[in-house]
Amino acid sequence: MSGGSEVQVVTFGLAAETFAIPVALVREILDYREPFRIPNGPGFLLGLTDLRGEGVTTVDLRLRLGMTSAEPSLSTRILVVDVPLEGRVLTLGLVVDRVLDVSTVDRSQIGPAPDVGMHWESDYIAGVAKRADGFVVFIDMERIFSATDVDSLSSLATAA
Repeated sequence: MSGGSEVQVVTFGLAAETFAIPVALVREILDYREPFRIPNGPGFLLGLTDLRGEGVTTVDLRLRLGMTSAEPSLSTRILVVDVPLEGRVLTLGLVVDRVLDVSTVDRSQIGPAPDVGMHWESDYIAGVAKRADGFVVFIDMERIFSATDVDSLSSLATAA
């Protein structure tokens, strides 16, 4: 996480965990609505969400992070994010259990991903911060999807 001494983030919950992404990547926050299903996509792909006539590729962030899926509730939201990737911007809808807040975090409070002594898929973790109510995991949106994922999601977005 580069830049000044502070970063503004949107924090959101998945199950009992708290995650954050830079507010600069978030285009808007939508109430959940059932995406238009697309057959034969990756398991985490839910389909397309209509955003003022534009089809936004929508993914279940729980599934992408290796968590179990959950039924949408009244607090379920779709974070529409613009992810900069190799000279282009990929717009995605991320289904999250709930949006918590927009806050400012001092970069000095953000540490590296913990070393758990074994290999685990943690490339997407940009850092971890301690708060009074637990930990916040900062997601690196440029690394969360593999090159294969990005290619298939990009082709879906182009076709929409």
